[in-house]
Amino acid sequence: MASERDRVALPLLEDDRAALRADCGSCFGLCCVALTFSASSDFPVNKDAGKPCTNLQADFRCGIHRDLRDKGYRGCTVYDCFGAGQRVSQGTFEGRDWRRDPATARQMFEVFPVMRQLHELLWYLTEALSFPQTRPIAADLERALAETERLATGTPDAVAGTDVAGHRQNVNLLLLRTSELVRAEHLGQDRGRGKGGKRGKGGAKKDRRGADLIGARLRGADLKGADLRGSYLIGADLSDADLRAADLIGADLRDTDLRGADLTGALFLTQSQVNAAKGDDRTKLSGSLNRPGHWSQA
Repeated sequence: MASERDRVALPLLEDDRAALRADCGSCFGLCCVALTFSASSDFPVNKDAGKPCTNLQADFRCGIHRDLRDKGYRGCTVYDCFGAGQRVSQGTFEGRDWRRDPATARQMFEVFPVMRQLHELLWYLTEALSFPQTRPIAADLERALAETERLATGTPDAVAGTDVAGHRQNVNLLLLRTSELVRAEHLGQDRGRGKGGKRGKGGAKKDRRGADLIGARLRGADLKGADLRGSYLIGADLSDADLRAADLIGADLRDTDLRGADLTGALFLTQSQVNAAKGDDRTKLSGSLNRPGHWSQA
């Protein structure tokens, strides 16, 4: 196996972030083996980490891929590894799969969730660098991107031993600053204030970081440039809401009604979040995100 110094990093394309998109055909079904399933509304059965899902076929493809939602595997349809699967399979372990080389299995399954977190950070940092408003911190963002890429390019032992929590904390400071810089111009257009923070048209609060908004009725709300980081929006009604440039990093959008909502330029919104929500053909998304097949027609 190549040394860490000799290892060649997979290319990162800042325009389309191709290396940060899942390529299941180049992966050894790692999300179907390495992760734990718990019987719930997302999965019909329990599955321990390291145990292959019963639907995983010999070619590492899912035997019920087209029917996952109908058969109760909704959790699979909203999961996104940010390309970590193919990197671990083809890069870190150089194409040696856990079935033909069982000795790699345990370590491969330990490396995968760490790599997934690193790739998620690469996604956020690449997005942060795409905003013209982040020029004042561009050098810091580039250094953080390079360091995250260095960590992801390590040997199996190096990747598995990464202090992801510590690195994530450092990166998060830059992502917070990115959010402030990008959202500033939108918040500056809104002069109305009220108790509990700045409000937009219709009285919607713009500072709802970490807020419990489960089932909230926010239909048509002006949340342009709002801080919704880590907020709980499970089952909330955000239909026809203006969420342009809103910070949605870590927001829980399970069953959130986004029909007709405008999420153009929403900060740090991921495909996984979009897949977990409800939308239709009127929902506006940025070009880097795909419209889920289960979304309804208007």
